[in-house]
Amino acid sequence: MPAKISAAIRQRATRIKLFLCDVDGVLTDGSIFIGGAREFKQFNIRDGLGLVLARRAGLKVGWVSARPSLATKMRAAELKIDFLVQQGDATSKTAAIENLLVQEKLTWAETCFVGDDIIDLGPLQRAGFAVAVGDGVAEVKAAAHFVTSAAGGRGAVREVAELILRAQGKWEPFVKNYSE
Repeated sequence: MPAKISAAIRQRATRIKLFLCDVDGVLTDGSIFIGGAREFKQFNIRDGLGLVLARRAGLKVGWVSARPSLATKMRAAELKIDFLVQQGDATSKTAAIENLLVQEKLTWAETCFVGDDIIDLGPLQRAGFAVAVGDGVAEVKAAAHFVTSAAGGRGAVREVAELILRAQGKWEPFVKNYSE
C-alpha cells in the first residue's frame, strides 16, 4: 500500500464489505454520447478489473446512479456487478442504499461509496469509507475521507478497489496468481 495512505484510511478500508459507486463522473469521465438509436459511454478497463477483483475477493459490488442508461446496464452485466440501482428520480441514492443495506444485512460502516458530485453527498456523509474522485466537486471532496489521485473514468475506482484489497490483505494473492 502506498505510504501516503494513513492508518485511519487503512482502518476504514479493512471494514469494507460493500463497494458502491456512482456511474457518470466516477466510472466514466462524465461524457455521454447520444446519437442515432444508442447512447455511448466510455468505461475504463482498469476500473472494471478492479471491481471484478473486489468481487472475487468477497466484496459485494454495486452501482447507484440517478440516471437510467442501457449502456450502464450492459457494462454492469458484463462485469457481473452484484447490484445496479438506476432509480431516476424515484428515490434518493441514500434511500436506495439503505434498502440495499437492509436486504444484505450490512451497515453504513461496512460500506465504501465513491462519488463525484453533490447528488452523492447523502451516501458520502454516511459511508464508513467515503471517497471522492480526483476531479470531483469541492463539496464532495470536503465530505470524503479520501480523494483519489485519478479522475473519474480514468482509474479512480481501480485506485479505491486496490486500496481496499491491499488493506484487507487480498491484493497480493491476485498479483501472485497473475504472475505465474
